Amino acid sequence: MQSSNNPEAFYNKLKAQLYETTNWPSKYLFKFIVKSDPIKIAKIESVFDNTGAVISSAASKNGKYTSVSVHVEMKNPESVISKYQQIGKEVQDVISL
Repeated sequence: MQSSNNPEAFYNKLKAQLYETTNWPSKYLFKFIVKSDPIKIAKIESVFDNTGAVISSAASKNGKYTSVSVHVEMKNPESVISKYQQIGKEVQDVISL
């Protein structure tokens, strides 16, 4: 999700797009891909503790990677971006979609 060249510009663009396309508060679907490591998956899940999130995960065909989907009510685009940034800091080598 994050652009390594200019993360601030990327998040500003994402915030503008979220405001343009969604009425807030709204349900938002986060998707992450990580190596199939129970610790990494648990860290992602812990970021959404006590939020009422519905979390599902699925291993890739060969089991090397796991996709984690999180469907949760978010207040505004800033709260969405905050979650992406928190995941990026807490989970090594995560891919955000």
